[in-house]
Amino acid sequence: MTASLALMPLLGFPLVEPGDDLAFLIMDALRDNDLSLQQGDVLVVAQKIVSKAENRYVRLADVEVSPEAQVLAEKAGKDPRQVQLILQESKEVIRVRPGVIIVEHRNGYVHANAGIDKSNIRIDADDPRVLLLPKDPDASALALRKGLAELGAIAPQVIINDSMGRAWRNGTVGLAIGTAGLAPLYNQIGEEDMFGNKLEVTEPAVADELAAGASFVMGQAAEACPVILARGATLKHSNSGSAGLLRDKSLDMFR
Repeated sequence: MTASLALMPLLGFPLVEPGDDLAFLIMDALRDNDLSLQQGDVLVVAQKIVSKAENRYVRLADVEVSPEAQVLAEKAGKDPRQVQLILQESKEVIRVRPGVIIVEHRNGYVHANAGIDKSNIRIDADDPRVLLLPKDPDASALALRKGLAELGAIAPQVIINDSMGRAWRNGTVGLAIGTAGLAPLYNQIGEEDMFGNKLEVTEPAVADELAAGASFVMGQAAEACPVILARGATLKHSNSGSAGLLRDKSLDMFR
């Protein structure tokens, strides 16, 4: 049980460019904020800076549009080139309405537009580009965890978060798309509640809960605060990655 939780932003974090070493930048930011990693700390890192460091940019001028993408773009009222990228990054198109294409991303999560957008990136009006999600967010989280350890820090647990909508609620919330060093679910099935009743389905998605809290501190616009140090979460260790957060398609009642 977490008695208290601190969510500490690493203020003054620099703009990230392709090829940047995120572990090095985070260590610098920790020092600049008079912080150091402690055992049990969790770093929540915005997907945007991971994608930028991994150079997941695509110039729309380089995209070849298929007939399928052209038809879908007309239904959604979107740029056919961006729709082509959505298809390339997805396993399945689930819903379409003007402005939004809901897909199952090739990494398994269901969300809008395959996570592709233009927010918080530099855009040349004459040569627009977009930013894709990391190819393998779990691998990215693990590499960051190992990189920090190699720089002499305690290896923190790592969550890569992204903002997504939900089928049953308005608005977006931060969710974990990649994890390293932590169990993303806390299985309490079989435990007793305060009245001695056995829990039958209780399994909090602790990685998503932390991702959402950190997203609230990060902000979504010009706050420039992409890394949050979470202290006090006391999450279980695991090498499982984030796959356990994904509901099997056969159990998804919202498809």
